[in-house]
Amino acid sequence: MRQTSGVRRDLRPRPVRPAGWWCDGLLLAALVALTVALASGHLFGLDRAVADWSDEHRPTAARWAAMALNLLGQGGPLTLLAAGLGVLAALRLRSVRPVLPPVVAFVLTLFTIGPLKVWTARPAPSAAVKEPFLAPEQTLPLFQDDLPVRFAQSYPSGHVANAIVWYGVLALLLAPLARSLGRAVPARLVAVVRVVPPVVVFCTTVYLGWHWLTDSLAGLLLGLLLDRLLHRIPWDTLPLPRRLGRWRHPVGWDTPPPAPGRG
Repeated sequence: MRQTSGVRRDLRPRPVRPAGWWCDGLLLAALVALTVALASGHLFGLDRAVADWSDEHRPTAARWAAMALNLLGQGGPLTLLAAGLGVLAALRLRSVRPVLPPVVAFVLTLFTIGPLKVWTARPAPSAAVKEPFLAPEQTLPLFQDDLPVRFAQSYPSGHVANAIVWYGVLALLLAPLARSLGRAVPARLVAVVRVVPPVVVFCTTVYLGWHWLTDSLAGLLLGLLLDRLLHRIPWDTLPLPRRLGRWRHPVGWDTPPPAPGRG
């Protein structure tokens, strides 16, 4: 009984902010409500107004700058970067645990973002000016299953959701990686890594007309939900195969930061 209770205590979820599952439920409810509203034909006016404004205020220089900044949300490079940092931290700390967050994040995004895109089958705003050259009013509705899949994968925005998830993973990996170098990670740096790239990707994705505003809002809600789930996982105490030996040891994710000294 003592062993069982100890395991349960060690495997309790890590704290997130805001604390509690109410925030997760609120994010999920908001995503469902947004999807239902769009499926019912609502919010199309807002989407069209934002897309039209972007089209009218997109000079060449701004367009190229936005395209360059939007690269921050490319899922493939972010996945490779997170995997690379995880492997580097694992080798330096002689533990497989830093590799776990990128692997779980990849599986989680693979089975959520992509399937939702295919299921909702919504074209992007650009579908009116390039193949399949839909009428403007035809680019807004969801569930256009008659279109080829490649033309109807706009909702939710994968760029935004991926940016939130993968920069959250990168921020998570900074602590063990810095520890392997004998350093600490400033809290402000973690906040910048987690907040700035997703905000940039959100704005540029909408501004370039690659997604409707509500696509990016849905990507934001989904990304935040997945991010909270990933940060709840007790990475340092997850049970691993005994054959890994000392490579199972924790890397300090659950070690509280030292108390600030008094001057």
